[in-house]
Amino acid sequence: MATQVRHELKYYISPVQYQVLSRVLLKMLHPDPHADENNEYHIRSLYFDTIFDDALNEKISGVSNRDKYRIRIYNMSQNLIRMECKSKYNQYIAKRSVPVSRDLSDQLMAGDPTGLENTSSGLLRDVYREMRLRLLRPVVIVDYVREAYLHPAENIRITFDKQLRSGLFSSDLFNPLLPTIPALDREEIIMEVKFDRVMPAYLSSVLSQAAGWSTHSAISKYCICRRYEGKQF
Repeated sequence: MATQVRHELKYYISPVQYQVLSRVLLKMLHPDPHADENNEYHIRSLYFDTIFDDALNEKISGVSNRDKYRIRIYNMSQNLIRMECKSKYNQYIAKRSVPVSRDLSDQLMAGDPTGLENTSSGLLRDVYREMRLRLLRPVVIVDYVREAYLHPAENIRITFDKQLRSGLFSSDLFNPLLPTIPALDREEIIMEVKFDRVMPAYLSSVLSQAAGWSTHSAISKYCICRRYEGKQF
């Protein structure tokens, strides 16, 4: 089955813009059914990169086609752990995801791909290849709170990512007491807009008036959370 590709646009917005947009979208779209009473949930991801930081350097250089691997959990729960690969194809994005066990997560976090060579998952076979040939290993934890709104037309998803924090040099993904630090200099929220083919005109109008629809940015939470390593971005 071919991987579904989608549009993804990202914006930095101010707290005031966020307050306006979230109230409007709450009346226009559906809150994420997996969120809490505040329409929020916590996301923590452990990103992997090669020994030469290929994913980081390709993003910084603007390489058109690139991949990022990560293990992701929600609300610090071990009930659902996902290994994911997010791919970029020019202006489109795609995501592959497969549930993994805590034991397998610990194994991959320790840099050990033993046993993955015979997996039935194409994604996990790719992880095995990357770990063996390109020395893929965990590099940074990315931590934030997400607020999401959905619309069935064009599979539209608009999210606000708040309280972005970096786990610095730790790979202790499942530690609820892991020290993290703010990753952004200013009090900003990252808005992401994902859709399949076209954005309805009424939503485009709302986003344009409230957040500057035409001024999206090449934002990478992964790169932002690695800024404390002294790398030149």
